[in-house]
Amino acid sequence: MSSKTADQLREELVEVAHKLFAAGVMFKGEHANLSARFDQDQMVITRGGNVAKLGKEDFAIVKLDGTVVEGHIEPVLAEVVEMHAAVYRARESVGAIIHTHAPHVTTFAIAQQPIPVVYEPLLRFGITEPVPVVPWAPRGSTESVNGIVDIVKGHPGLPVVILANHGLLAFGANPLATAQIVTTLDEAAELIINARLIGGEKPLPDAAFSKVQEHMKQFAPKAMA
Repeated sequence: MSSKTADQLREELVEVAHKLFAAGVMFKGEHANLSARFDQDQMVITRGGNVAKLGKEDFAIVKLDGTVVEGHIEPVLAEVVEMHAAVYRARESVGAIIHTHAPHVTTFAIAQQPIPVVYEPLLRFGITEPVPVVPWAPRGSTESVNGIVDIVKGHPGLPVVILANHGLLAFGANPLATAQIVTTLDEAAELIINARLIGGEKPLPDAAFSKVQEHMKQFAPKAMA
C-alpha cells in the first residue's frame, strides 16, 4: 500500500508518461494507460486513452472492484480498468501498472514470441525467464484478463507480460520502476531483433542471475549503524 497521497501519485504518473514518450516507447497514436495503487483497495488511473499531454486532472480514483470514487472514466478506458485492478488484486506487491505498445516489444507480440533473457540489464529487474505471451483475446475482456492473471500468479517474480498481437503490460513497485521495466524490455527486444540479423542472440550463463544479484549487493547502500 502506498504511503503517498493521490496528488503525489498523479504527479509521478505524469512524469513517467513524459519520460516514456521521450524514450520512444509509447504508441504513436498517443494512447496508453497508467495507474498506481493508492491504498489496498483503490488505484489512481488515467481516465482517458490519450496520454501525450497528460496532466494531474486526467486521472480518476477507482476501487479494485471497478467502482469510480473520484472523477470519471471515459468509455475508451472503461474496458481496461479490470485489467489493472485484477493485477493489483493478484499481487499485493504491485504499486504501479503501465500498458503501452512499445514498438520492439510489440513486434514480439505480433509474432506471438516470448522475449528471451539474453540482455543482462533485464536480470537487474528480476526478469530471469523468457517474458511470456498472453494468448490473444479482445483488450480488457474476461479471457484476456484471466490470461494475464494466470501468468501473474504462476510466475510470481515476473514484472511484465506480452499481450499477443497488442502490446505489453508492466507492473512494478512504483511508477518509475515500472517505466524502467518498459524501457529496458523494449531495448532488449530491439537488440534481439538486431542480433538475429547477424547470427542470433546467445544465452547468458546459467549462473548469471545469481552472479548479478551478488554483484549488486556489493554496491547496495549500507544500513546506518
